[in-house]
Amino acid sequence: MKKTWVAELSTLVLLCTLSGVAVGATADAASGPIKIGLLEDSTGDFAAAGIPKVHGVELAVSEINARGGVLGRKLKVIYYDTQSDNRRYQEFARRLILQDKVDVLFGAFSSASREAIRPIADRYKQLYFYNNEYEGGVCDKNMFLTGIVPDQVLSKMVPYMVKKFGPKVYTIAADYNFGQISAEWIRKFVEQSGGKMVGQEFIPLSVSQFNQTISNIQAAKPDVLITLMIGANQVSFFQQAAAANLTVPMASFVNGPTFYEHKQLPPPAMNGMYIAANYMEEIDTPASDAFKKAWHAKFPSEKYINQVGEDSYVGVYLYAHGVKKAGTTNQAAVIKALESPDTCIEAPEGKVCVDPRSHHLSHTISMMQVEPNHSLKRVEVWADVEPSWLGDAGCNLPVKSDHNQYTPSNPPRK
Repeated sequence: MKKTWVAELSTLVLLCTLSGVAVGATADAASGPIKIGLLEDSTGDFAAAGIPKVHGVELAVSEINARGGVLGRKLKVIYYDTQSDNRRYQEFARRLILQDKVDVLFGAFSSASREAIRPIADRYKQLYFYNNEYEGGVCDKNMFLTGIVPDQVLSKMVPYMVKKFGPKVYTIAADYNFGQISAEWIRKFVEQSGGKMVGQEFIPLSVSQFNQTISNIQAAKPDVLITLMIGANQVSFFQQAAAANLTVPMASFVNGPTFYEHKQLPPPAMNGMYIAANYMEEIDTPASDAFKKAWHAKFPSEKYINQVGEDSYVGVYLYAHGVKKAGTTNQAAVIKALESPDTCIEAPEGKVCVDPRSHHLSHTISMMQVEPNHSLKRVEVWADVEPSWLGDAGCNLPVKSDHNQYTPSNPPRK
């Protein structure tokens, strides 16, 4: 094998595991490429997050194909730009399943987009990977979800912030199911931490002026402000807050790792922000450094490797792991293989493992502090944080098929 960045770092568990996808594989009965259907936003309101998701898939596919593919077959991406439009998600999901006959479907940024196409995937029993942090609670036999969920990240972030800054918490969130359900989780963990909610607001995605919201926050005098702002319009909150001299310590698991506001906005708009994430480009470990080197070699003009870009990269490797383990691309067989105990791979963030009950992943979660110049400092790390709530609450997909989304106030029936 030629000396490449993979070979140079082959002693890492990450690269040993990934290289195992192709080595020693037995040929599948099917012929031709393994088709990955991809729906992401390269244009529209969510393009800043969506473009790295596309690149994460493309990088993983190119690496796997360079080592011979999976089961002797190359991977092929069939991609449609959904333009942040849920109608396009539905149209293209049907096209990928019925016309392109993909082996696996990847895609959707917003939870609204996911919920637009999930019934279509369920109708056709289509294996579907959602590679995003989200509000949690989806218990769906046909889905695997590679991003962090609130019961993982908020169980670490909220107690950290309450202990460090004080008990009074104010939340501002995008006004759709992501923001609303995530806010329910915030309330739960604030109460468990001995804190008190002193305010919350749900803000439509179209809003870009925040004078009243800033005044409301200043009047409530919180110790901590948790922000779950989404999309191009809502990003403007941070500059307006800085201009109004709003100095409340902020925390988020979406602002920073997904839309990389600390790179897009001029300092010191994000000063005082604490970010809980399973991946950010500033994480400095051998596995992360190898990943960044490969990414920037393939996409030299990339602005930032965001969390959902890494989640998408991991999703391809997890799917390839399942195909190899199953010995086939048969979707039911791949699902069963991924549900088997100890299904783990090494990722740029660290080891991730599938919870077979809920099809979610364990993650390494880092707390990053934004400095006045918008550099980041890693101040805390929690390894192997499991997505335990959904499975503990009664979602058990190997035993009982399900296609619902649950919340803390509406858990599964055991």
